[in-house]
Amino acid sequence: MIIHDTKFEKAKLLEIPIFRDFRGDYVETFNNNIYKSLDVNVPFVQDSFSTSRKDVLRGFHGDNETWKLIQVVSGEVYEVIVDLNMDSPTYLEWQAFHISERNRYQLLIPPGFGNAMLALTDNVVYYYKQTTFYDRSKQFTIPWDDPTLKVYWPISKPILSMRDATAQCLKRK
Repeated sequence: MIIHDTKFEKAKLLEIPIFRDFRGDYVETFNNNIYKSLDVNVPFVQDSFSTSRKDVLRGFHGDNETWKLIQVVSGEVYEVIVDLNMDSPTYLEWQAFHISERNRYQLLIPPGFGNAMLALTDNVVYYYKQTTFYDRSKQFTIPWDDPTLKVYWPISKPILSMRDATAQCLKRK
């Protein structure tokens, strides 16, 4: 496994070895001993999947307690994370990644970050592990197109949930 730094100290892009031959692919998506040896030592307690069709945009969602380890099982997404930790030197900065079934990248997202994804293909299967149990009452949601963030998205009219379509814009600190 290769760990790539991101612009954020604790967020990491993880490149996982893929064994490919004439039969297909084999990928070990999680081995706690390997992650601990790489100083990625967070206690995951819940795994979740979502499926999306092309042009669905989910997020920005997050909370101040949960680590997430995300990956794409099928399809390709444009993934964006934003630092929402008010005391951080990178507060309100964002970074985008292409994560797909072909590259098998994983993204480790620390607490206090919002993450959003845009499905670039049909039949996206998005998988994530998290260190807390899902609790909607502790989560924040900010608009995908919040003018404070100025995130580049390769789409102008995504398919949104009611939660994402009605999210409140950020207030500057």
